[in-house]
Amino acid sequence: MAGFAALPDARRYRLTNATVPACLAEGLAPDREGLARVDLTIDGATLAAIRPAGGPDPENLPALDLDRGMAWPAFIEAHTHLDKGHIWPRSPNPDGSFDGALSTVRDDKAAHWSAEDVRARLAFSLRCAYAHGTRLIRTHIDSDPKQYPISWPVFAALREEWAGRVELQGAALVAIDWLLDDAYFAGLGRTVRAHGGILGAVTYPVAGLEAGIDRLFRHAIEHGLDLDFHADETGDAAVRTLALIAEAVIRHRFRGRVLVGHCCSLARQPDDVIDRTLDLVAEAGLAVVSLPMCNLYLQDRRAGATPRWRGVTLLHEMKARGIPVMVSSDNTRDPFYAYGDLDPLEVYAQATRILHLDHPVGDWPRAVTATPAEVLGRPDLGRLEAGGGADLVLLRARTWTELLSRPQADRIVVRNGRAIDTTLPDYRELDALLAPEGANA
Repeated sequence: MAGFAALPDARRYRLTNATVPACLAEGLAPDREGLARVDLTIDGATLAAIRPAGGPDPENLPALDLDRGMAWPAFIEAHTHLDKGHIWPRSPNPDGSFDGALSTVRDDKAAHWSAEDVRARLAFSLRCAYAHGTRLIRTHIDSDPKQYPISWPVFAALREEWAGRVELQGAALVAIDWLLDDAYFAGLGRTVRAHGGILGAVTYPVAGLEAGIDRLFRHAIEHGLDLDFHADETGDAAVRTLALIAEAVIRHRFRGRVLVGHCCSLARQPDDVIDRTLDLVAEAGLAVVSLPMCNLYLQDRRAGATPRWRGVTLLHEMKARGIPVMVSSDNTRDPFYAYGDLDPLEVYAQATRILHLDHPVGDWPRAVTATPAEVLGRPDLGRLEAGGGADLVLLRARTWTELLSRPQADRIVVRNGRAIDTTLPDYRELDALLAPEGANA
């Protein structure tokens, strides 16, 4: 497959004849597919100018003709689990179910999750994400009583080590009823604050659910923290904790950012319940992230039966109400999702198919770029803007059908105006870690 030539070896250069999603830049005149052709001027680490394609260049700068290939801003991942990543070879899910994933991760964690183990797998994941073109990642961090003192310092050290390449945010992942344990919650809160993290919880329908939600909000208000929830990751239509989270935002008059992931059961509920819930979500200002690949894998899995629904939440209906919506990778090669490589372009392509984010494409490309950047507090990222950073992903695809038909493995990832090495790490690097007795993983 023919690829691009190398970027010009100059501080200031042009990328000409590029195709960009018009929704990711201001002031462009889109074609009927929502695309625009532009010339980009790069000046060191800055995207200095965006102009209509074919205009004159009075500076006579060195240039690379993209031949109508797409240029995207660097990707943003709003919901991942880097601490779980890549344990599948030593701990596969026995039946692909949600319950199987929970028990398998619990056992693997107890047996293996030392600081060295977590660090090695998390670093491997970051190398994958960086090579695919990701600029910012929020990862959930399993924060049960024995694990959080191990994993949070590892996360903080890697965040410092990767600064300037991949920006990391961490969100505590705990069962909501654990927060009613005073000693545990005090220790976790200190750790999250000390490491610049975000509070989060899984809102299972358990005794103490609403008390746990209220305690979480009170702590976030007291310490100026944002919140991030896992909610309703089930096909059980009776599970409706998303509305409880929205009501808590309104009740506490919470002014921080609140991101909620999954919300699968919403798609199984009656229309009147859906309407009331989405009205609450919009009033509360919640943002929602769907994890289409993981939830397609887990939801409605029954031995010997074909799944009857897609497992994803109602992004179109949310978006119509002005609710910020996005998609993300979630788990990677662990018992919750056996596949994936932290490639947001794969997430976008699969989400387009699973959720029908097409005909028209509209501004759905924002779901892996500008919208998660805004929700994660970095509105300067995830868009093409004159004067912004020169962090780009250059693709041979010229149209949506070309983009979504191939994996775009020959992409060029540009950071601070220069192409990076996009060689992905070899899984064999993890063999000793994941098969310590020398078994062939």
